[in-house]
This record gives sequence, C-alpha cells and structure tokens, in this order.
Amino acid sequence: MKNNRKISIKNQLLETKKPIKASALAEQFNVSRQTIVGDIALLRAQGEQIISTSRGYEYEKNHQFEEIVVCRHFPDQAEQEMDLIVAAGVTIKDVVIDHPIYGQLSGQMRVQSSADVKQFIQHIRERKGHLLSELTDGIHSHTLSADSLEDLKKAKEQLKKAGILYKEV
Repeated sequence: MKNNRKISIKNQLLETKKPIKASALAEQFNVSRQTIVGDIALLRAQGEQIISTSRGYEYEKNHQFEEIVVCRHFPDQAEQEMDLIVAAGVTIKDVVIDHPIYGQLSGQMRVQSSADVKQFIQHIRERKGHLLSELTDGIHSHTLSADSLEDLKKAKEQLKKAGILYKEV
C-alpha cells in the first residue's frame, strides 16, 4: 500500500500544474499529514526533484537562466520587492542571509506569481512571522530564475529603480 501511495503521489505531482498540500494528500489516502511528509522524503531520497512551497508540494521547475541578486530593504518593502520580480516573469527560488553566528541561512521560496506573493505575505502576517533579512539589517540575496536573460535584466532594473537592489554578484 505504501509503495502504491508513493507512486500515486509522484504521478499526481508530475501531472498537475499546481502545488498539492500534504493535508490534501493525507485526506485522499486516509493517512496522517506526517505520513505524507515521510513519503515525500522517501521520494526525494530516490532522486525525485520535489520541492516544498508555502502552496504545497510540486516538482522543481527548471528555467534556462539563473542569477543571484543582493537586495536590501525594510520589512514593509518585501511585498514590493517580490511583486517587482514576478512582474518581470522571474521566479524567486530562495532567500539567503549571512548570519553572524549561524553562518549562511537559507529558505526556499519558489515565488513565481503575484498570487504567490500575496499568499507569502499573508502567511507572514497570520503567523506573526519575520523575514530572514530582519536578522541582517535587511541585506539578503535571492536566486532568481527565468526563461530569458531579458526577464532577469528587467527584474534587476526594477529593483534598482526602487532602491532595493544592493549589488549584483
């Protein structure tokens, strides 16, 4: 049964264009959410490129171009920063900070649309969460990915215009 469930989860994730929440999979298979989390971990260990986002699980989408940008802004500008990036057709893969005690800390974001931005900001507000960049006076980097260099250039230009782009790596 466990093997059939993993195969079914894998197939669903491959076939859908939208992320699937662990709770929805748990309900579908009549198991706990933690069982699904374990199944996903086993699939990853087998080499499946499944990522976890705030919207649920999905397969990693590979874009042709990637670039790391360094940004600096106040917490109330996070939504603006993300909106500028996704409006250019660019995906925000992650956020990385250099913490003075723990070293490099990162968080997977996978924000690729204005709906993703709104959901991310909503989760921060609802959970009274904090941005990683708050630990480093607003300085952080993002790995950006896109299907064209022009889209990456456009996103960086918008960040620079808004005073958010700190420097390019």
